[in-house]
Amino acid sequence: MAYRLALPPELSNVHNVFHVLMLRRYLQDPEHVVDYEDLKVQEDLSYEEQPVQILDRRDYVLQNKTIPLVKFLWRNHRVEEATWETENQMRARYPHLFKN
Repeated sequence: MAYRLALPPELSNVHNVFHVLMLRRYLQDPEHVVDYEDLKVQEDLSYEEQPVQILDRRDYVLQNKTIPLVKFLWRNHRVEEATWETENQMRARYPHLFKN
């Protein structure tokens, strides 16, 4: 249930075995060019995701409570991989993205 990947030399300190649920099938596209930024990998082989911009906003309504959500685009990820996060937590961690 795992695959061993051939990683580039820049990622030699990243473990190269991944569970199948972490991988996606690649559909060949002759115009596809992989463009990536260097990851700042820490000593424990983790890295911190950095949000790039806010794509959308919406309110999640419960019975007696409304939770404001914000859709974030993350560095080194495509738009399809953007995630919904709670506005309060993200505003506290990344206030520079909420200047407007």
